[in-house]
Amino acid sequence: MSTANPAARAPRILLYSDDVDAREQVRLAVGRRLGRGEPDIEWTEVATADAVVAVADAGGADVLVLDGEADKVGGMGLCRQLKDEVYACPPVLVLTGRPQDAWLASWSNADAVVSRPLDPVVLHTAVADLVHAAAAHG
Repeated sequence: MSTANPAARAPRILLYSDDVDAREQVRLAVGRRLGRGEPDIEWTEVATADAVVAVADAGGADVLVLDGEADKVGGMGLCRQLKDEVYACPPVLVLTGRPQDAWLASWSNADAVVSRPLDPVVLHTAVADLVHAAAAHG
């Protein structure tokens, strides 16, 4: 028996990194969809913190994936700002540079943390869990 809902709306995921290669690596690791029979993910890629805030304020994403290693404005500080300032902020996944940085991500109020090097299975599972949790609450 299939658990996929053919009428399901495509998950909208905002992906923030100032590094185009890092964004591509995340998209490839997560994959085109979260499960068999589910709609393709709608990715919104941004390279600036202002763009992340604008999308979060507008309610245009189900999940935010933020690069904790981004230059100028890192994903952890940005996550903390969003959680403090955006009403009904979507769940946030922060990508850290190394496993030892997980405590910093907890300071940021991130809903999930994945460290580099990115394991595609771990990243896909973390994103899928956040999308499904957001759908259940929204």
